[in-house]
Amino acid sequence: MSVIDRSDTVCVVGAGPAGLVVARQLRQAGIPFEVYERHSDVGGIWDPENTGSPMYRSAHFISSKYSSGFVGFPMPEEFPDYPSWRQILGYIRDFARAEDLYQHITFDTEVERAVPLENNLWRVTIGNQQYDYRALVVAPGVTWHPSRPRIAGEERFTGEIIHSSEYFEPSTFRDKRVLIVGAGNSGVDIACDAAANAEAAFLSVRRGYRFLPKHVFGVPLDVFINHGGQPPAGITIPEDPNELVDALVGDLTRFGLPAPDHDVLSSHPIVNDRIIHHFNHGDISARPDITRLDGQDVVFADGSRESIDLIVLATGYEYRVPFIDEDLFEWSSGHPQLYLNIFHRNLPTLSIVGFIEFADAAYERFEEMAQLVAMDLSLKGSDLERFTEMKRSHRPDLRGGAEYIDTPRHANYVETHTYQAVLAGIREQFGVASLSPTRANAA
Repeated sequence: MSVIDRSDTVCVVGAGPAGLVVARQLRQAGIPFEVYERHSDVGGIWDPENTGSPMYRSAHFISSKYSSGFVGFPMPEEFPDYPSWRQILGYIRDFARAEDLYQHITFDTEVERAVPLENNLWRVTIGNQQYDYRALVVAPGVTWHPSRPRIAGEERFTGEIIHSSEYFEPSTFRDKRVLIVGAGNSGVDIACDAAANAEAAFLSVRRGYRFLPKHVFGVPLDVFINHGGQPPAGITIPEDPNELVDALVGDLTRFGLPAPDHDVLSSHPIVNDRIIHHFNHGDISARPDITRLDGQDVVFADGSRESIDLIVLATGYEYRVPFIDEDLFEWSSGHPQLYLNIFHRNLPTLSIVGFIEFADAAYERFEEMAQLVAMDLSLKGSDLERFTEMKRSHRPDLRGGAEYIDTPRHANYVETHTYQAVLAGIREQFGVASLSPTRANAA
C-alpha cells in the first residue's frame, strides 16, 4: 500500500459540532488541515439518518438557545427557548456553510486506522490508501457506542430489550407495557414519550436523582443561573440550590422515587420537568433497580414485579476512538486520561476535542478547546518545548474543589467555570487572546 505525504497538514476526524470548530480554529491559525467525515453531511448525532445516531423524534436541547450557539453565530431569534433536533441540525449546517467549511471536508469517508510514527507523524488508513499527517485531531463524539449491561435472566425474557440509541418514534410504545431503565436526560425524555403513548409506563432507577425545571419564573434555567435572574416581587429564593430545586419540583418520594442522594451541583443536571407532569398525572410509575427477568416479568429490588413488553436501556455510552489502538491511552473508569481533557500526555501530536463532561452548553467550550489545539500546533522553539512538558506533567485542578458523585460518567467531570479559568490562564501564558465573535469568525 502506497503512502501519500501530508506531513504539512493536520488530519481532523469528525464533522460534528466539535470537528467544525476545530476546523474553524485551524483555518484561523493558518494551519493546513483536512477533515474526514464518515457520514454524508455535517451534524454528527443530530442527524437521525446517520447509522448509530441516538437521536429520537422528541429530542430537544437541554440548554437554551441563548447559551448554546457557536461563538459569533447565535441561534436564530425565531427558535424556541429549547430548540428541537431538526432546528439544531439545520443550525449546524448553516454554521458550516456560513464559515465555508464544507470545502475542507471529505464526506462518506471513514478513517479505519491511525498509527503514531516515531517522528510524531500519524499514518492514517482510509480504504486502500495511507497518508502520513503532521498531527491528528479527533472529534468523535461521546454517544456513538452504547453501554449495554446484561440483566440476569434476559435470555429467558419473552419481551424485547433495546438500548435507547435504537429508539426514535413514540409509536414504538403503542399498546405496550414499557420499562425505561435509567434517568439521564435521554432516558427521562424517552420515559415521557412512553408515559404519553404506552399502555403502561415505568421508570426504573437505582438511586435518587434531581430533576431541574427548564424554566425558573418563566426564564430558561441556564439564563436564570448564569445571568442573575430575579424572582417576581415578593418571592425570596433560597441561597441553597438544593432548597431552590426542591421548592420548585417538590418532594420526589411522593412518586415512589428515591430521595435525591446528591447535591444539585454534584451531578450532571437532568433538565426535564415534563417527567414531573407525567408522575403527577399517573402516566408513569417509579420502580427500583432490576434484580432479574423472569419470563415476561421484570423483578425489582423490592421484590415487586411487572409484566413488561419492552425494556429500553437508557444506560449511557462508552468513550471510544475505534481507529486508534486503545492501549495507547491510559484509562480510568472508561475515560482516556488527557491533559485538560484534550491532549495526549505522551503523544505530542494527538488531541481529542469533546471528550469532556460539564454542566454547561458545549459549543463554546469545544471552541475554547479547539483554540488550544490550534495554539499547540502553532508553537515553535522554547514555547513548544514548554507546552509539550506541560502536557506531560501539568495536572491542574479542573473541579475547583467541587465534589461529584462517584460514577463512571463523572470520572472526568469538570466544573465549567474552573475549567474556563484554567484554559484562560494557559492562553495568557502563551499570548493567545480570548475568543470573541470577531476573532472566531476571522477567515
